[in-house]
Amino acid sequence: MSYAANLPSPTPRLRLAARIGAAVFGGYAFTWGVIAAGAALLFKAGMDFHDAEFLASAVGLLVFLTVFLWTFATRRLLLAWVLLAGGGALLTGMASLLQASIV
Repeated sequence: MSYAANLPSPTPRLRLAARIGAAVFGGYAFTWGVIAAGAALLFKAGMDFHDAEFLASAVGLLVFLTVFLWTFATRRLLLAWVLLAGGGALLTGMASLLQASIV
């Protein structure tokens, strides 16, 4: 019996690493988009800039926690990556366009 036969398959480790990466990096990208879009929308609605920034950041903490936990709870890892990275890019692009219309 060889030593290599007793080692676990690297596939579960790779899946776990991909899930951790999605939770941390994808969650960060998505939260960045939520904070940027929220701050821009609140400022455009008439709130003071620093108040809008603070409120959007406070909501962003809750969003990151929710997204982080959801990433581990979902069965489809690819869906998590697509929603987090794609949603983050979409929200950040929307925030950029909104901020350009304010200035």
